[in-house]
Amino acid sequence: MEFYVSPQGDDSWSGSAERPFLTLERARSAAREVPGEVVVRLRGGTHVLTRPFELAEPDSGTVYEAYGYGSAAQEEAVVSGGRPITGWQERDGVWRAEVGDLEVRQLYVDGRRAARAAVAGLPGAAEATATGYVTDSAEPRDWRSAEFVYRGVYPWTEARLGMAEAVADGDRTVVTMAQPGFGWAVELYNSTWAGNTSRGPGLPTSIENEPGFLREPGTFVLDRSRPGDHVLLYLPLPGEDPARTTVVAPVLETLVRVAGAREVAFRGLVFAEATWLRPGRPEGFVHYHGSGYYEGGGVETAVLGEDASVTYPSSSVTTPACVTFEDTRSVVIEGCRFTRLGASGLGVSGGDGLTVRGCDFETISAGGVVVTGSRATTLEDNRVRRIGLEFSGSPGIAVTGTKGCVVANNEITQVPHCGIVAGPGEGTRILRNLTVDTMQVLADGGGVYLSGPQGEGAEVRSNVITDTRTPYNFGLYLDYGASGVIVEENVVARADNTAVLHVGPPLENVVFRGNFWDADPLGHDDVPGGVTYEGNATIKDERELNAATADIRARAGLLTPRG
Repeated sequence: MEFYVSPQGDDSWSGSAERPFLTLERARSAAREVPGEVVVRLRGGTHVLTRPFELAEPDSGTVYEAYGYGSAAQEEAVVSGGRPITGWQERDGVWRAEVGDLEVRQLYVDGRRAARAAVAGLPGAAEATATGYVTDSAEPRDWRSAEFVYRGVYPWTEARLGMAEAVADGDRTVVTMAQPGFGWAVELYNSTWAGNTSRGPGLPTSIENEPGFLREPGTFVLDRSRPGDHVLLYLPLPGEDPARTTVVAPVLETLVRVAGAREVAFRGLVFAEATWLRPGRPEGFVHYHGSGYYEGGGVETAVLGEDASVTYPSSSVTTPACVTFEDTRSVVIEGCRFTRLGASGLGVSGGDGLTVRGCDFETISAGGVVVTGSRATTLEDNRVRRIGLEFSGSPGIAVTGTKGCVVANNEITQVPHCGIVAGPGEGTRILRNLTVDTMQVLADGGGVYLSGPQGEGAEVRSNVITDTRTPYNFGLYLDYGASGVIVEENVVARADNTAVLHVGPPLENVVFRGNFWDADPLGHDDVPGGVTYEGNATIKDERELNAATADIRARAGLLTPRG
């Protein structure tokens, strides 16, 4: 049975190819009334959602796909949670639009992600206090919507916290930060290094979202100085005209949620224009590592050596995704594109037998794919690039608490921190992936990063890891008590460090065999007891390394190259 949905359709029609439905909800209702497998074909255009599209167990066996999927006639069907911004007025070269109580963290201008207007740090001579900051500059007294960004509190973190108020105190300005977020940051970020102790997030590295920051064409600000009567400000690029420019603000935080369904498939669809508003609230975004952030509950201390320690969360929360699958079975997501999203692209939790194949993830605020606690998940032939645009600690692909997860033949490029992250799990296999230009913003990670015990049967094999950028990184990084892993026939080049054998807690039952590097890993000449290091080759000349690893390189990365 087939049903059709079109932006030019009507929900009172039959859902046939000639008389398609207008909404996905109507197609879902019709599919539930039909026994057996149902295919819902989405015609080209933008399918605007006013609320998340949800599937559950009664929707098992339904396929949602772009019209003409897999053929030259495939149409671009976009599932969007965005809202066009209209009614622009131009004043002194700045476009202004009244948007009511709409919260806007991302803005897309003719499909291009516009940057939030920002300045570098607090003006004047500033110092931290228990509740915020003091400075000899009067400028912050005019701020009403500022968000403070803290890049590199720890080398792997980037926090975002809101300002509550800024008032005069004689010649000084007292800045009070929003709670509870700032208090959580003071609680979490505490470290000692070489006898020096640091407490709290310190001074911000940049500050975003004030009208006075609009100096760079192509940037925007949401002025929230009048509650419930917000004004969106945009400084256009040369040649842009409000009468001929499409401006879209994401509104929904979740586009699609599938929970408990079996044998559902999504093929050839574009998921676009969703947001995540939590970081702009008083709780802020107290980031710790990867996709995790802190919202209270206590911290613990990791001793890194004599006179060196950091605090870390007793528990953390995972950045949400705009498309989520929870406790599903035998689901397939194929040939889809996830773009212009304000959290992570795809989130998978629990369930069994989900496959993500041939998808593209790009222009995303957080991570590409986050998988937690699932069994037999396969992530294959996906391309992840330009992610972590707002939350720089986000990895391209992250899996943790999984059993039998396979991450194979993916291409991860242009990401701010780790390319692929695998936390504690069982039997995780990371095979034939290509990572290039990872660790572009934050430090202490790698193109492939694996942490914690892996049970038995875990493999990191035949991956090609190049151009790991920041000054402190390990291209292929096993960390924090990783165990039960075979690391074999990987190629690592142009990293600050290719790999490291001495970590804390130490590696156990880890085998490095037949790998190729352009520099010796740290600890290769003093191999710890839990590590087997044999048959690895260090080839410093790039041409010789490429020639020796041509077969591995040929098999790594995408199975179906994209333009």
